[in-house]
Amino acid sequence: MGYTYLLFDADNTLFDFDAAERCAHAILCRKHGLAFSEEGYQLYRRCNAQLWQDFDQGLCTKDFLLVERFRRYLALTGEEADPEELNRDHLRALGENAVLLPGALELCQALSPGHELYILTNAVASVQRARFTRSPLVPYFKDVFISETIGAGKPSMAYYDHVFQAIPGLTRDNCLVIGDSLSSDIQGANNAGLPCCWFNPRGMPWPEGLRIDYEVRTLGEILPIVQKQDQA
Repeated sequence: MGYTYLLFDADNTLFDFDAAERCAHAILCRKHGLAFSEEGYQLYRRCNAQLWQDFDQGLCTKDFLLVERFRRYLALTGEEADPEELNRDHLRALGENAVLLPGALELCQALSPGHELYILTNAVASVQRARFTRSPLVPYFKDVFISETIGAGKPSMAYYDHVFQAIPGLTRDNCLVIGDSLSSDIQGANNAGLPCCWFNPRGMPWPEGLRIDYEVRTLGEILPIVQKQDQA
């Protein structure tokens, strides 16, 4: 049985989130009179990454995360600003950036005939909707499942239960989860018993305790995997 249903992550799988985030941070610093430097940007990224890890593990809510990351960042830099206002402006700037990773559009164009494509994302709903509608991916996707609107996020079973209920014909044998995050995409696929493909462009070492059915370094490597399964 082929992978009729392809369940893609969005950020750093299809969309170049790193580029969008860097651009948004620079805009934010200019608007609010904060110092912008590579060191400061990496400091923000560490604050943000730790809180998203906490969110994936169910240790904090998304609403808390979005503002707390800026509270922690300001505490470390010693600068003064309103964390809630920083978050609002950051999300607005992110939503205006819909840059795709190399090969993302071509892959979706090649896979769309004969397959149903969906996006599964934990990102902020307003940001993802804005970026998706600005992107050329719209014609190739059936739907976008955003954790914020579902009330549960990857890697929880509640999130995948919703996806299964919403997609007619979806089974654990005819779909493939594709994503870059071990803690949300691959762990989520493991939790739900779904085949998964780890997009690992940086060549990170394989983790212990997780099942990874496929690993690719470029998006173009996904097409032959799906085509081979179609022919099996």
